[in-house]
Parts: sequence; C-alpha cells; structure tokens
Amino acid sequence: MSRRLPAALLAAALVAAGLAGCASGAATKELVHVPADAATLAAAVELVSPGGTILVAAGSYDEQLVIDKADVTIRGEDRNATVVDGGGIRPYGIVAIADGVRIENLTVTGATFYGVLVSGLHDGDGPATPGEDGYTGWDPEKFPPLQRFLVDHVTAYNNGLYGIYAFNSQHGVIRDSYASGSADSGFYVGQCEQCDILVTGNVAERNAVGFENANASDSVVITGNRFSGNRVGMTLLSSYQEAFTPQRGNTVVGNVISDNVSSDSPKQADGGFATGIGISGGQDNVVERNLLVGNPRADVILTNTEDIPATGNRFSGNVVDGPVAIANLSAARTPASGNCWSGTATTAPAELAAQLTAACDGDDGDQATTSQLAGPDVPPGMSFRKVPPPRDQPQLERGDDDGPLPAEVRMPDLDAVTVPDAGLLADNSGTR
Repeated sequence: MSRRLPAALLAAALVAAGLAGCASGAATKELVHVPADAATLAAAVELVSPGGTILVAAGSYDEQLVIDKADVTIRGEDRNATVVDGGGIRPYGIVAIADGVRIENLTVTGATFYGVLVSGLHDGDGPATPGEDGYTGWDPEKFPPLQRFLVDHVTAYNNGLYGIYAFNSQHGVIRDSYASGSADSGFYVGQCEQCDILVTGNVAERNAVGFENANASDSVVITGNRFSGNRVGMTLLSSYQEAFTPQRGNTVVGNVISDNVSSDSPKQADGGFATGIGISGGQDNVVERNLLVGNPRADVILTNTEDIPATGNRFSGNVVDGPVAIANLSAARTPASGNCWSGTATTAPAELAAQLTAACDGDDGDQATTSQLAGPDVPPGMSFRKVPPPRDQPQLERGDDDGPLPAEVRMPDLDAVTVPDAGLLADNSGTR
C-alpha cells in the first residue's frame, strides 16, 4: 500500500532544497529562542549546542530543516500555533538525522513528502543513498540506524505522503501525536530490526492508511492509539522496496481501529478501502484486545507480498462487529499458514474459521483463501491539500524531562491493557 520514493530522489530533493545539513560554525547556546535569538529554524539549528533546546514561538515558519546535532530538542511554545508550513511546495517539514532528537509540541503541514522524518539514512552531514539497487542492498554498517528519538505532541496534517515517519531508526517513541490528510500513511515505522519503538496515544484519521509498518520487526509496540476514519486503519507489510524482509514480531494491543470508510481523504491506490488491519506478508505478529468495528470490508485481511506469506500471526481477545472478522486473500502460490484466531470469527472463506482455530493448537498447515470480498463502493478521494484540517490538539504538559533520551524505551505493561472503549481519544478527532 506504500509508494516509496527512490532513494536517490529522496536525497536529491533534500539537497536541492538546501537541506544537506547545517552550516558549519560554533554552536554557542544551550537554549535558543526563535525568533528572539535566531530569526529562522535553520539559523537556530546552527546556533544551538548539541544537547540543547530550540524553543519556537507561535507563528508560521515557511521553511524546512534538518536537525543534525545529537540530543537536540525542538519544542513549540504552542502546539497549534507554532506551525512549520511547507506551503505545498517544500518536500519536508522537520528531518532528524542525529541521535537523541526530540520533536515536541508543534504542527507541521503542507510538505509534499513528509511532515516529520526521523531517519538513519544519512552520511553524517545530510541524506545519503544506499546504492543503485535501492534498499535491498542496504549496508547496516555504512548506514547504522539512528538511535533514540521522541516525537511527542506533534500535529502533522495535509502532508503529501506521510505525516510522521521513522525509518532505519531504533529506540524511539511516537506518542500523543496526530496525523491526517496523508496520501500514504499518517504514521509510519519502517526498515529496522530489534527496533525497540513504541507508538502510543496517537490519532490518525482522514489518511489513506492510518498507521503503516514495512519491515520494522522484533520489538515494535502499537498500543492505545485511535486509527479511525481512514481508508485503511493500519497495515503490517513485508516489502522488497526496503531492507530486512519479512516484517515480523509486532505487538498490536488495546487500539481502536474503527470506521475506516473515509471519503474526505486522499485516494488509496491499492484497493484496501474499508479494512481495519491489513497484513501483507507479515509474520508472527500479536494482535490482541483491540476494538475492530465499523470496517465493512473486513476487520482483518491476510495476504502475501510476492513470495512472502502471511504466517504465524496470532489474534486473541479482539472485539469485532464487521460482516467479516478475518479474510485470507493470499495467492495460491504463496499460501498463508499457521495464523491463529482465538474465539469465534466470521471468516472468508467460511472454512478458514476452523483452520484458524486449529492453528492455535499448533497446526501450521496452509489456510483457505478467497478471491471475493464484498465491500462498499470506493469514493474518489481528494487532494491532500484539501483534506479538512483538524481541531486544535492538546498541549504538551512539561515535566523535568530535558535530559538525554534513554538507551532503551520503557514499554508499558501490556498485560494490564484491556479492550478500549470506542471513545478512546475521540475528543482529539474531528475537524475545525
């Protein structure tokens, strides 16, 4: 369901936009106020010391920037009024390529590619490309994952492809943020192993896909989010356009994934409209205690990615109400197997139900597929620039938390998580 940009184009666009890194010069201040100390965000990055803070006053900042100094915090004074605006012409809003960066309490809109990008795809000065063959030739020693990041209380709306995007990064948190109007996905985590990434407390609506994971594996936890009112709620994908196939080992627990039949959203090209969770070649994911309602095509769809099957995914304790709880659309040449659904489920095809139950008892045999799956008519969609903007979002309440980010993420106690109420984070959804 993704549409990846060629790596060379990604780098070229950044360089062409003047984002190859900050100008050299002595960093002189631990706290930089914009615009009092620096007239622009780019000037503030030049001025701030590693480990320092950039505090941005309310206002519209018609620019984009790369943060290439470790442990820097960029924080808006007012989440809804401190706005980095791409104007529909600049590719990016905020790009973090250094370890330990915090991005907090501000809004990013109007970028043609990404609102916020946290990425290890860089050479120390600016973006770099992994080679002519794209991500399949990835050299993790040459391009090590970015370490430690936080995106907190950030609003990303009406950005061309992605709202908030973490790529080739580890040990990070995306929390209490909001994304809408993305033509690919509102939130995205991709290309990492042993990721140690927590996605929690976020709202995604009016996107093509609310949350997307491609090849982010082993320790990604997605909990307490609201992925509602998109075209597709969320996806877990294996992709040959990125390194580290197959995608595997995520934990999806305690989320509201509902009513994903949005018409005031960008068109989603791959035909998954009205789906709650799509798993394409994803393996060994745990999906528990989520509220999956109002997704009239299917609450969950299993399918393959080329020769990568959907295998070993386990579903338990989810509340569903759609005409189809889980469907298997895998190609016959790449059959799904060993996927387990604990509890009663309406399936497509009907014989899949017994096979899913048997898999919970250790049967890893192939599972029946269907080529037909009814759903509502797909609405035409709209330009990302025309998606209605969100209502004002809650401000970050500051604590004594300006020290370096920890080496590992403190994960919540997932055993204590129950199926959420339909109103989870509903106060943060809706338009102005």
